Amino acid sequence: MDGGATQYNPRTVEEVFRDFKGRRAGMIKALTSEVEEFYQQCDPEKENLCLYGFPSEQWEVNLPAEEVPPELPEPALGINFARDGMQEKDWLSLVAVHSDAWLLSVAFYFGARFGFDKADRKRLFNMINDLPTIFEVVSGTAKKAQKEKTAVSNHSSTKSKSNSKVREPESQGKYPKQQPPPPPPQQPSLKDDEDGLEDEDDDEHGETLCGACGENYASDEFWICCDICEKWFHGKCVKITPARAEHIKQYKCPSCSNKRARP
Repeated sequence: MDGGATQYNPRTVEEVFRDFKGRRAGMIKALTSEVEEFYQQCDPEKENLCLYGFPSEQWEVNLPAEEVPPELPEPALGINFARDGMQEKDWLSLVAVHSDAWLLSVAFYFGARFGFDKADRKRLFNMINDLPTIFEVVSGTAKKAQKEKTAVSNHSSTKSKSNSKVREPESQGKYPKQQPPPPPPQQPSLKDDEDGLEDEDDDEHGETLCGACGENYASDEFWICCDICEKWFHGKCVKITPARAEHIKQYKCPSCSNKRARP
């Protein structure tokens, strides 16, 4: 195996992300447009085989590296053994899941090796997380999710704002903490003043991060603030719906609830 895996050592967040995208593109080709060739190479009669993706957007089915420990984390072993024991679509989805895990391990291997700090690791993860996973591409859920997101965005823009706490910054009612706060004054607005209200919402709250998953605020998603630690959370991350939030007088996030429960 010589696909450039051992010669290429990205050192910055941007370089690691570029490396991630290249490997991801190669593995997606193996599992979609070049799936026939991939299928033939995964002969169950052969030894433990792995699917490798390279920064050059190429892929390869090969035996694992012999040295221990290897230069990079190794992909899942023996993907070929399950080929004829399950439906082809299920097998490809399984390989896709393991491929996603491998890509993350390689990216954060580079991050650890070159001393990425907390901010760099978070930035790298957010860049990676903005892309659909290989599993989502192979299984078709990426397209479904995009359609649903578009439908939700269109629905949110036409729906009365009084029905959505997240989109109601002027509310002074009983539940004032269900929209993330604006950033500090020294941070300039990313849009001109004449932009629409929705653009202003995105700009004002774009720096707010979810206390559970670390992702940025998005104006078409429901958020809620913990009244104890004052951190913001995606409703979906803490399993709180807008309807349920209507009946909560004081919200405590899971972490604060656990702390309060201890004697």
